[in-house]
Amino acid sequence: MSYIQSMSGGDNAFEQKLITIIKAEFPEEKKVYYNNLEAKNYKLTAENVHKLKHKISILGLEKSYETAVAFENNLLEGSTTLQDEFESILRIMTNYLQQL
Repeated sequence: MSYIQSMSGGDNAFEQKLITIIKAEFPEEKKVYYNNLEAKNYKLTAENVHKLKHKISILGLEKSYETAVAFENNLLEGSTTLQDEFESILRIMTNYLQQL
C-alpha cells in the first residue's frame, strides 16, 4: 500500500479507485494467463505476464516484479522456467487483494 499511497499524494479517493480497478482486473487476467499457459501458447502467456507485472509493480513487490520480468523473457524463449515462482506471486497477490 505504501507505493499506492506515494502515487496518490494522499488522495484517498484515487487510492480506492486504483485498488478497485486492480481487484476487478486481476482475477480475469490471472484466468487468461492460466488458460494460455495450459494451451502452451507461450507468446500470449508472456503478454499476460507483462500485464500482470504492472499490477505487481503497483503493489510495490519489487523482487516479484524482477521475477515476472525474467519469467516473461523465458516464455518468449519458449521456456517455463520460473513458472512456480511466478504463480506463487499470483497466490500472494490473490490473498492480499482479498484482504483489502
